[in-house]
Amino acid sequence: MNKNKQTALITGASRGIGKVIAKKLIQKGIKVIGTSTTNTGVKIINDYLKDNGFGLILDLKNTDSIIKTIKEIYKKKYSIDILINNAGIKKDNLLVKMTHKEWEDVIKINLSSVFYLVKSVIRSMIKKKQGRIITIGSIIANIGNKGQVNYSASKSGLIGFHKSLALEVASKGITVNIISPGLIKTDFIKTLNSTQYQNYVSKIPIKRIGYKDEIAHAVIFLISKKASYITGHTLHINGGMHMI
Repeated sequence: MNKNKQTALITGASRGIGKVIAKKLIQKGIKVIGTSTTNTGVKIINDYLKDNGFGLILDLKNTDSIIKTIKEIYKKKYSIDILINNAGIKKDNLLVKMTHKEWEDVIKINLSSVFYLVKSVIRSMIKKKQGRIITIGSIIANIGNKGQVNYSASKSGLIGFHKSLALEVASKGITVNIISPGLIKTDFIKTLNSTQYQNYVSKIPIKRIGYKDEIAHAVIFLISKKASYITGHTLHINGGMHMI
């Protein structure tokens, strides 16, 4: 793998949006380091990346694991020019029934891990005076949803985090943005029954769900030089379901 190319680190790259983003990046000649929580996931990543990058295990609930993994990447002389925080989970429950673990796991993976990942790569980006940080948020951060106080809180927290970070590093050639999907065809919607699905679609002015490619195309734009004047922004991709 040519170490002189730009390198992107993508969390949750074994499936869904992360996998599609990774494939778009390698088409653009960008190396990809993709993470998964399982050996099976890493094998999937390695199989589709081939010589364009590699997969590795990363436990986003474990702060030490995040710090150690990033250090190992740098020790191998790979740069991280682009950080894409894609991995996320949901553990839905009404607040009155929500367990401590359901709250903590979602906050750790969806919000806290982003802090530790960014903190681990930001000094290198500042030194090079260039970098792109993109995080996959959610429409739920803006509109809320019953049974998702943990998920909504985690995604809402990302907005404040990214705005403040954008201000801190704007003069260093680093942009920091969120892509906020609405209802996208991923494993996340497999838990919806037919009635729930139709109810969601009825609220979308474009009258269809979104596709993973549509999120990936936005990522490609935001990492490009054409987007060098965009930072601290949340890009909503939701078919008109939420407008600001």
